[in-house]
Amino acid sequence: MTTPINLNQFRKRQQRADKEKQAEENRVSFGRTKAEKRIADKLRNDQDNHLDGHKSEDHDA
Repeated sequence: MTTPINLNQFRKRQQRADKEKQAEENRVSFGRTKAEKRIADKLRNDQDNHLDGHKSEDHDA
């Protein structure tokens, strides 16, 4: 005679595995490496600094 299995536990284990598989696919599709994030941050900071350098001072008329 075989050991009975709990179908609820089996179902939940299967759902967790499916979610983990989907998460892995999303990490590959949408994720960025640390280096890519650093480059993007540096470009954004350079652009902000460039724009800030072109701001005019407040002059009272």
